[in-house]
Amino acid sequence: MKANVLICSLIFLTLISINAFAQKADTLTIVSYNIHHGNPPAKPDIIDLDAIVNVIAAQKPDLVALQEVDVNIKRSGNINQAEYLAEKLNMHFYFAKAIDHDGGDYGVAVLSKYPIEEQNTLKFSRIEGRKAEDRVLAIVTVKLNSGKKIKFASTHLDHVKDDALRLIQVSEIEQYAKKEKKSFIVAGDFNAVPTSATIQLLDKTFTRTCTDCGFTIPVVTPKRTIDFVTFKQSKKISVLHHEVIQEHEASDHLPIVAKIVIK
Repeated sequence: MKANVLICSLIFLTLISINAFAQKADTLTIVSYNIHHGNPPAKPDIIDLDAIVNVIAAQKPDLVALQEVDVNIKRSGNINQAEYLAEKLNMHFYFAKAIDHDGGDYGVAVLSKYPIEEQNTLKFSRIEGRKAEDRVLAIVTVKLNSGKKIKFASTHLDHVKDDALRLIQVSEIEQYAKKEKKSFIVAGDFNAVPTSATIQLLDKTFTRTCTDCGFTIPVVTPKRTIDFVTFKQSKKISVLHHEVIQEHEASDHLPIVAKIVIK
């Protein structure tokens, strides 16, 4: 009888331990989407943010990285697009301005299912004498269901063929990451293919959620992969899934979704 009680007690304690471990792990669905300020390429005079909402909502994301976001810009109807998308998706948001544009602000944004506890913008360095748009990293801190705090960021790197500015931008992301003790996820439009010097440098500090990554641009007959979800290398993070979403009308990029586990 005592032996049976002991066995039952051990089983009970084991189940508690397994449940406690499971509770400590967080599974996150992350979307990255260059939304082309809500302007479908096939409809140059139309702004259709609800099409973007529908694409994102279908993935039921926890975190979203957005690029090419307009805030109070004339061409898109003087709407705060980050706020609009957040309200429609019932998420929190942070917008990081990169440049002035057409009477408003243009940049990147983060949407989060979790309340945003901290937010800041890392403005990347420039090359003196070189004409280029300013680029930024929008960074937020959120607390997950397990109680762990992580950092999540959205970015849109320089777009010209030469890697010089992108290498500076990735170096500054990596410098930030090396000082950060929390799990750190960065997603966005890197304007660089996996074989480029930019992504090879990124891979020294970060892990991409895909190795054989599907094409993300152009939206019709895509042939290049330049959009990624990445995380600072860590044994605590594993990738369950990565997919290019086959939405060919809402923007000029295909969105991507990744599912990861943080232990």
